[in-house]
Amino acid sequence: MASSIAWAPQQKGIVLDGFAGPGGWSEGIRRHLGLHDVGLEWDEAAVATRKAAGHLSIRVDVSSFVLAPLVGKVWGLLMSPPCTKFSTAGNGLGRKFISVLAGGIRRMLRGEDCRQEMRDLVYPVALAAREESNAERAEGKRWSQVRVEEAALEDTIATVLVLEPARFLWALLNGADPEVPFEWAAFEQVPSVLPLWQVYAEELRRLGWSVWAGILNAANYGVPQTRERAALIASCVRKVAPPEPTHAKVSTPDLFGPGLPQWVSMAEALGLDGSEFSTDRPSWALTEKTRSWTLHTNRDQRKDGSRQTADPHSAPAPALTSKSGGQWILKRPATTVCATGRISPPGHRDRSPKGESQFASPETVRITVPEASVLQSFPADYAFQGTRTKQFEQVGNAVPCLLAAHVASAASGVPVRQELAAAA
Repeated sequence: MASSIAWAPQQKGIVLDGFAGPGGWSEGIRRHLGLHDVGLEWDEAAVATRKAAGHLSIRVDVSSFVLAPLVGKVWGLLMSPPCTKFSTAGNGLGRKFISVLAGGIRRMLRGEDCRQEMRDLVYPVALAAREESNAERAEGKRWSQVRVEEAALEDTIATVLVLEPARFLWALLNGADPEVPFEWAAFEQVPSVLPLWQVYAEELRRLGWSVWAGILNAANYGVPQTRERAALIASCVRKVAPPEPTHAKVSTPDLFGPGLPQWVSMAEALGLDGSEFSTDRPSWALTEKTRSWTLHTNRDQRKDGSRQTADPHSAPAPALTSKSGGQWILKRPATTVCATGRISPPGHRDRSPKGESQFASPETVRITVPEASVLQSFPADYAFQGTRTKQFEQVGNAVPCLLAAHVASAASGVPVRQELAAAA
């Protein structure tokens, strides 16, 4: 395991990981930077996953976490607030309040705790949206008013959590006589949160920090998934910039060498080329000449009833979500089965002893948790805990480990050590 590797850089203090989830940041910085963090997380299954992976965790509601005991001991801050209210897959509640939340961030970073005021502004809109959605349900399936109000409150709280990084920053920046200088921060979220990261960037620059905020594609850093995330990278001791890509969509040689390697395809990551992949089923049987698997994601329904498909051999997987485990299916055309039940390679016909062919239905397999884990650049054997649904939820919501490592490296100045992953 990566945690047993002796090499480690000088860690000057605590790396505090708010909204730590199952350990995307934690596993990324441990495997590739040799750093360790303390994760704050409320979800019980995610905390169990972190414990199984050996990551130090505190089960707590981040919005009620008391920072005072840690002020003066934190060296770096990692933050990934929940994205569901800002994601295009959600109800868009957070996107409706971008300008309001931007003002709240500025006030929080001047020491004014306006979180409850922000919740009071968001709740009526959240309630109206929930009531409208409930009215559209079939008779007999509608929620009670109490349940509607509880859901609206949950939506409100989740939306305003994007102000928590400001509360943490204010406390850490204003600690008296710090034992450990607070030097860097790295945040990530869905792309629609970029305007808020830019507000954070403006405020930190006002305080003398070097900051970069923008969109990063996980595939450019070796993740077998085209997942775009809004990132903020900040430091008070060095000039920061976005991390240099390690991979490219198209590898283009130049005067200085062969160019960056191409994006890691889904097939390469999962062993769809016939290589062994240690999951909960036998390895894939696919050769260079029989690239017939197609990924069906069940997204973006079109007028003809079809939905998004992808060629797993030509590119990384599309962005993984918490629902992908129940929706993503790998299919290939029907193969020929002989009388003995042996499945033949696609495109071949086997004869039964009577000289008659028997054709199988199209081969389909659902993506497994270990496979989803690999697509997020976690180890295949990462011990996600909880029900299958909870495990996929954790995988889909996590920041990809490799992307996390490169972002944290750009903020902290600790170089990415690729050999750590190879030795793990």
